[in-house]
Order: sequence, then structure tokens, then C-alpha cells
Amino acid sequence: MPLRPLPLAPPHRLVIGGALLLVVALGVTGCGAGDSSSPAANVVPKDEVERRVADARNRLSQNEGGQRLLRAIEAHGGLPAWHRAPTSSYTWTYANKGADLRFKSFLVVDNRTRRAYHDLLAVGAYDDARPVDARFAWTGERAWIAPASLKRPNPRFWALTGFYFQQIPFVLADPGARYEALPDDSIDGTPHDMVRVTFGKNVGDSPDDTYILYLDKETGRVDAIRYTVSYGREVGADADLPQTFFDYQDYVTVDGLTVPTRFEGYAYDEDDGPGDALRNEAVADSISYRRSFDASKLEPPKNARVVSLPDET
Repeated sequence: MPLRPLPLAPPHRLVIGGALLLVVALGVTGCGAGDSSSPAANVVPKDEVERRVADARNRLSQNEGGQRLLRAIEAHGGLPAWHRAPTSSYTWTYANKGADLRFKSFLVVDNRTRRAYHDLLAVGAYDDARPVDARFAWTGERAWIAPASLKRPNPRFWALTGFYFQQIPFVLADPGARYEALPDDSIDGTPHDMVRVTFGKNVGDSPDDTYILYLDKETGRVDAIRYTVSYGREVGADADLPQTFFDYQDYVTVDGLTVPTRFEGYAYDEDDGPGDALRNEAVADSISYRRSFDASKLEPPKNARVVSLPDET
């Protein structure tokens, strides 16, 4: 998944990779509104909210694909609620059997700058994730992980991956995204409105990623997505990359935003559709859009290691 930038903001990275996860093994607490006692400095100014909302609506209204996405955003709480939210924070638990990876972190993202930091709680092989005392972050200019001896997860890739998946459809209204209405496709025989989202050149770390949204015809809500991952590859926008079908489940409404708490991924074939074998899975918990952002946690400690893009030296 790619890091996607806002105007004047650094790129943020979206998750992508096949995976499966055992929630019980890492432990999960209940969803809730979280810390809503944030100071006044954590409130997005009204004029900024209005400006961002107007800008997004103007861009999304230009074609049918954008209009479908706008309807989906309204179904999930609306642009004003999203732009009023100063932060996104939750526990993100993810596992990938093919990559032999499982980890759990508590993340806090500044929604406006897309800077992010994680308290890494557990990490390891798919069948052997263990508690750790570790951190990683995206400062807006660099990604780091501490302690330096920790090889996974890749902080450049994962700092905003869970955030991006969790915040679809909202984040797909960012500048630089392009929208195309597609013919209906079905989930379990039920037709859905479809939107393909691509990105302009040099938008984020993975501008050749694609996202295809399955939108409920009655409610407009996102029921699933399909995505490709181009991170670290020079492939071009029309590359024939493998697709993952990501099923969005167990929605909750927190601080005015309706978001999924469970995700299940399957390999996708253009002729046969989603496969039967679970490929990746994630759970979001302890969700809040009001927690304060502690910028001091962006500073790498002495035992940190900076991680660059694959083609950077």
C-alpha cells in the first residue's frame, strides 16, 4: 500500500500484502470512542474544515466515479466529520501467512499532515508473534524503527498502511486521486456500484497502486475493495499486478465516522472472482478520532534505524 500525500503533506503508505491473522493470539480490546478529552489545540479550525470539504466536493463532483465515491463518503459519516477529526488512532492487528508475518501495534496518525507513530506491541512469524518493546514512525520526511535490530515490519511501508485501509473511502478523496465508474460487479450474487481509483504520477510512494470499490447500491457503503500493490516496483499504471479482494466487515460508528473493524483478504481472479482461501486478515480496535497527537514520538531514539524506499541509497 502506498503513502498518499495531502497538499503540502508527506506521502502516506497504504498496506498491502497477502495475510492472515489470529486475533486471539495478540489480544484485542473493545472498540470505543477513546480519549475525547483532547485540548483545544487538537481541534481543527472551522474555516479549514470548510475549505477542505469544499475542495474535495468540487473535485469529486467532476465525473460519475467521483460522485459515487462522494456518496460513499456521505454514507460513512461525510466529509465534514472526516475533516473535523484531528487524528485517527487504534490498535491494528495484521498477519500474512504467505509472508510469515504477524504484528500488532497501536497507531496515532495526524490526519492533516499524515505523520504517524506506532507503539509496536507484538511481532514475529505467522505462528509465533511475541510481545516487544518497540516503536516505528513516519515523520513526514523519513521512516524509522527502534530498536534497529528489528527487521520487521518495514516502517516505510507500514506506518500508514493500516490507516489507509481503515480510512477508505475518506482518504481516497485526497488530491491526486482519479476516479472511474465501472460496470456493476457482484458479491455473492448481489450487484454493486463500482469505482476504480488510480493516482497521478509521483503521488505517494506507490503511484501505480489501484483500488476498486464495491459500493452497496442502496446505502452507498463500501462492502469490499480490490487492490494492487506496486511498492518498490517500476511497473506503470497499466501493469498486470495481482489483485487482492478485501472484504470489509463489522462496521462501528465512532466520533461520527462509520468504519470497519475487520478485514479479510482473498486472491482475486478476473474470470473466477475471489478465491476460497483466506489470504490476509486485519482487525482494528480501540478506535478514536479525537486522541491528541504527541509530536515528540516522531523523534527517533538513539537505537533507531532509518528505512528508505527500496531504490533509495
